[in-house]
Amino acid sequence: MTSGFTIEARPRLDSDTVPDLVALVERATERDGLRPLSEHVWLHLKEGGDERGQHLIARSRDGDVVGYAHIDVTDEVEGPSAEVVVDPDARRHGLGRQLVQELIGHSPDGRLRLWAHGEHAGAAELATSMGFTRARVLWQMRRSLYSPLPRPSLPKGVVIRPFRVGHDEQAWLEVNTRAFTHLPDQGQWTRADLDLRIHEPWFAADGFLMAWREDRLVGFHWTKVHGGTFHDGHQHPPIGEVYVVGVDPDERGRGLGRALTLVGLRHLRALDLSQAMLYVDATNTNAISLYEGLGFVRWDTDVLFRR
Repeated sequence: MTSGFTIEARPRLDSDTVPDLVALVERATERDGLRPLSEHVWLHLKEGGDERGQHLIARSRDGDVVGYAHIDVTDEVEGPSAEVVVDPDARRHGLGRQLVQELIGHSPDGRLRLWAHGEHAGAAELATSMGFTRARVLWQMRRSLYSPLPRPSLPKGVVIRPFRVGHDEQAWLEVNTRAFTHLPDQGQWTRADLDLRIHEPWFAADGFLMAWREDRLVGFHWTKVHGGTFHDGHQHPPIGEVYVVGVDPDERGRGLGRALTLVGLRHLRALDLSQAMLYVDATNTNAISLYEGLGFVRWDTDVLFRR
């Protein structure tokens, strides 16, 4: 116990605890302006977690949930990955440090990758003081959908059609794996990971754009809409997202990635959205160059710290 906080570790979350954790994340999101958990962790948290994760729950003396941490230890190459949320009213009392110390204790070999969503000085200060170094940076980029959009030019023989639920799942999983062999967080998605998102309120099949060459899937642009009625009770103007753009390696070099990006942006603009956003690794200079050429600019940053 530190400063009156207790921390409990659980392999699964029960139905009584999930609403408290959802409320905690929403309070932190409201204060900070962005969700403190990655989408993958957030989706599984709402379902009680999954077999890959361990949950740390911090409570005050009164029994209120004031902190949460998630750790996934399944990546034996890169090491365990973790994320932390502290209630805004419980910050500056050592709880964040205590949660990170507990996470290190749950690591099989002492290694830990810790995500900080948003480049906050407090998170960087805490990570550095505990022996972490910056290992990876994700940019959030944005552009106005009111500004002109070039007309997409698809490679010859490629046609676009919306995702068909119950039909296209396996084809998408195979191309996603091939397209993101260098990014395990994306390329190792399972059917369960895909199904979780298909059942989310924001999912719209007509915004999941599939590029086909005859009967072979060669690429895709999965768009997403944040805000408005989709955002778990938080009311703010909706914004479109270039959620995932993937191209089969055999099709690269033909302009398909750029064309798919434009097709998706035009779809988002047709929904009367004013802005579009995306996330890209800061080291992916080719993708950044593509997005900058389409009018995107850097907006915010997520940082991965490694110990």
